[in-house]
Amino acid sequence: MLRFFMPVLALIPLLVFLASPAGQASSALAEGFEALARRAGEARDAGRASEALVLYRKAVEARADWDEGWWYLGVLLYEAHKCDEAEPAFARFLELKPQMGAGWVIRGVCAYDQGSYPQATEWIQKGLNLGLGRNAELQRAATARLAFALVKIGRFELAIEPLTMLALHSPDEPGLVEATGLALLRLPYLPSEVPADRRDLVQKLGRAGVDHFGRRGDEAAKLYEKLVAEYPDEPRVLYAYGVLLLKRGDDKGFAELRRAVELDPDDVVTRLELAFELLLRGDNAEAKEQATKAVARAPSLFAAHNALGRALVELGELDAGIRELEQAVRLAPESAETHFTLARAYARAGRTEDAARERAAFTDIEERRRAAPAGAPATGPTPP
Repeated sequence: MLRFFMPVLALIPLLVFLASPAGQASSALAEGFEALARRAGEARDAGRASEALVLYRKAVEARADWDEGWWYLGVLLYEAHKCDEAEPAFARFLELKPQMGAGWVIRGVCAYDQGSYPQATEWIQKGLNLGLGRNAELQRAATARLAFALVKIGRFELAIEPLTMLALHSPDEPGLVEATGLALLRLPYLPSEVPADRRDLVQKLGRAGVDHFGRRGDEAAKLYEKLVAEYPDEPRVLYAYGVLLLKRGDDKGFAELRRAVELDPDDVVTRLELAFELLLRGDNAEAKEQATKAVARAPSLFAAHNALGRALVELGELDAGIRELEQAVRLAPESAETHFTLARAYARAGRTEDAARERAAFTDIEERRRAAPAGAPATGPTPP
């Protein structure tokens, strides 16, 4: 996995750095630093990586606030497969340039290569949120590793957005089919770790999922239909097919969701998908029943409280519904939709000030989302 990132490092322009601090030094000390910095750059440009590493180390020792030096030191260490040493170099660089998205991304990639997947997701996501300029290749590579790491740590719902971005813009990304199949089956592995006994299903479901996420609905429907015939009792296959059919306006998808819940009553995600579909259909009583079971099985899942709260409000049980929606907001404060739903519930209960507060929170999240760099995955989850 280590070498995948190397081609994109050269694409990050040196213009990201402010003017070098070399001129701030004085007398012989400044001359010594400037000579080291010049020689380090010459060695790097000539491909003499080992020599450049030595020189950059000396240069940052002489000038600990030389951001460009820490950057290239980190890059050279990464290229030398020394992630354990590269990570502190990028950490120091980010102390000097905390708004540099590329630095956070590559620091996250170092964490990914070392198997620190929760840390990798945090740093890569932060870098994507800060923005990578017009560096499409770096954006692609970062999005892929974010998706793979989220699947690995079992954050399957959060992985759907970066997987969708890849399916739309880079459908041939190595590992995307496997990662998509793993996410849909809720198996916490890397693309290279697919269990042998699940490989066929992961590949076939992943291929259908990539077409599904990439909005190639006709192709996805054909693949899902074949899968259902081949794996008629695999609930996650029925779930994925049902979701696609419902989005295409085919009521057959509702039956597929029901069948999936019957096959695996403990699958909270499928049960919630059914609950939200019931809400759309106005069947609030059964939506309440399904959401209540989801909350019992996953009390820390905000979407379960969201669904139950919405059902209760629609049934006129305002106080109970508001309590559920308040819990959903506590669990996912960055979910704009939940703030909006809670605002409507407060308004129905005559709680004007509370409704205004939640509408303001909704507006703030939406404005931040619109202001986020193009292509950056959202920072907060949304309900199914």
